[in-house]
Parts: sequence; C-alpha cells; structure tokens
Amino acid sequence: MELAFVKMHGLGNDFMVVEWPRGSPPPSAATVRAWADRRTGIGFDSLLIVDRGASGAKPSYRVFNADGGESEQCGNGARCIARWLAPKPDSTLALQSAGGIVEAHVLEDGYVTVNLGEPSFRPAALPFVAAEADRYRRTLPSGEVEFGAVSMGNPDVVIAVDSVETAPVGILGPGLAAHRDFPSSVNVGFMQRLDDARIRLRVYERGVGETRACGTGAAAAVAVGRRWGILGDEVAVSLPGGVLTVRWKGPGSALWQTGPTTRVYEGRIEL
Repeated sequence: MELAFVKMHGLGNDFMVVEWPRGSPPPSAATVRAWADRRTGIGFDSLLIVDRGASGAKPSYRVFNADGGESEQCGNGARCIARWLAPKPDSTLALQSAGGIVEAHVLEDGYVTVNLGEPSFRPAALPFVAAEADRYRRTLPSGEVEFGAVSMGNPDVVIAVDSVETAPVGILGPGLAAHRDFPSSVNVGFMQRLDDARIRLRVYERGVGETRACGTGAAAAVAVGRRWGILGDEVAVSLPGGVLTVRWKGPGSALWQTGPTTRVYEGRIEL
C-alpha cells in the first residue's frame, strides 16, 4: 500500500504527517524507526498519523517518536496538523489526541495558536513516583539535580540553569529520561530566565534526543516558572529553532501557545 505524506516542522521540530487508513493497525516501531532515519528514510523527530474523523467526529492524531515509541501529546505537532487540516487561514479546529482535546486557531502566515489545556502538577498525571511539591531532587550518576515537574498531556520536567549554552543537556537529559521514578520516561527542559517575560530553553525529548524546539516543553517551562513565581502570564520562549509565545494566567485556566508552522514538501511512501 502506498501512502501520501507531508513533511512539516514547527521551529525545526520536524514531522512526517500522514492520513492513516481507518481500521489499519498503527505502524510498527521498526517501521517508524526506518522512516525516521535521516539518511535512509524521510527523517523526522516524530511521525503524526491522522484520522480526519467520520462525519461529525473530531479529527484525531497519534504521535510516534523517532525511536518508535508512542507519545501522548506534541505541541508543535498539533499546530502542524491544524495547519494541514484547516480549509483556510482564520480557521478553528478541535483535535482529539491521547493527551486530550486540543483547540487550534490557524492564523495568517502559517502561525497557529493551540490550547494545550490546564497544566497538571499532580505527579500521577505524568506519571512520576513522588509526593507533590514545587521542586524535586533526584540523584543521578552525575550528581544531584533539582527540577519542577508537570504534565502538559505528556510528562515534562524543567531544570533552571544559568546558561543554556553550558547546560548539561546530553548528561542530565538521558539520565532523568531513564530514571526509575518516571515509568513512562520524561522530557527534560533546561530553562534560562532572562526576565519575567522571556526565557531561553533547550529540551531533551524522550525517544528523540535534543530537538530544535519542543511545544510541550515550552509550555512546561512557563507553567513551572509561573508556579515558582519567576514568570509572568505571557512569555516569549526562545528555543534553538525560534520563538514560541506561551500564555497562562495560572491555576484554573488553559495554557495557550502560538508559533509558526512550515510545510516543507509532499511525497508518497510504501507501507
């Protein structure tokens, strides 16, 4: 069977987006890894498989990381899917995912705003084996690390650093992602606060490694920064691939994120 796909990215966080045949089983982990290979496949951080939905039903999507494992949510991916599905700019869609329903507004010039829901700081929501606290500490082979933890539909932790350039992303990222207290693994963000409306961020994504941008990671950083009392309700998050705007008024309200999407090319592949 031959499938049509589109290659897209949000700030360099790149995806293969495909409308999946309804009723067909999801791709095997081996297939995802083969397609994700940047030398012999399409090359991507995540595969997004989309079901446009039967008449009256919401479109839905599933997220598979480059290692073949499934993720619950993807902020940049949701924005790309919304742009791909939208009939025209200035459209509003509701998308169903494992991480919940995402409301998306497709704007001009490829920008998309998504409602990622209210952040959950309950450890069980990640899941994370811990009693709830504003800050946590764990000991890794490289030493002790302090972080905040939040679910943005999938599990994220945030570490405050003095500089993202010197942050030990390649050490602490894999260390926390593999920690036994995170049974579903975890994304690890390294946040440098510039002021209450600007941060810099690098993210180690589970099943992928460091990416040029991470939508849920940006959302998590702002949510944790708000909980710590160091950020305002609208924050420009500067990632290696560009800037996302995150707005969260605080507990009891949804978190909104805005950023660009890019459609790179279309193709066909044998399944």
